[in-house]
Amino acid sequence: MKVKLYSDGSARGNPNGPGGYGCVLHYVDPAGKLHVREFSAGYKLTTNNRMELMGVITGFEALTKPCEVEVISDSKYVTDAFNAGWMDSWLKNNWKTAGKKPVKNVDLWKRLLDAMKPHQVTFIWVKGHAGHPENERCDALATAAADGDNLLDDVISEVV
Repeated sequence: MKVKLYSDGSARGNPNGPGGYGCVLHYVDPAGKLHVREFSAGYKLTTNNRMELMGVITGFEALTKPCEVEVISDSKYVTDAFNAGWMDSWLKNNWKTAGKKPVKNVDLWKRLLDAMKPHQVTFIWVKGHAGHPENERCDALATAAADGDNLLDDVISEVV
């Protein structure tokens, strides 16, 4: 199965304001029919980077069997972690940056790695706010969630 996972995050007053994520999954079945699933949630106090990660995580956690997944995001934070080799370095250096500082959002990076395990994954960066229909939809979902009611608590567990 080939799946396209589109994702975006938003935070008001970043860092540490309300935020949200939006995720859209696309799957074309063997008969050529497009199946679309959308996800979003808002949080009381978070950061843009955490919301960027949560969008991708939510998409992966919605998949019920191994897939070939293209992650399409306007977040260099997410795409460069894999495409520029940051993740390999972080893992090799026990979750420390090149500057020997702790990697931020380790709880979510670990959750993402776990969610990705059964899948073949590629990460594609797209320019944000540039008219890409699915990226614009994810942005609308993320900002609506950030501005919505019943915001969740972003429970951060920075255990390495």
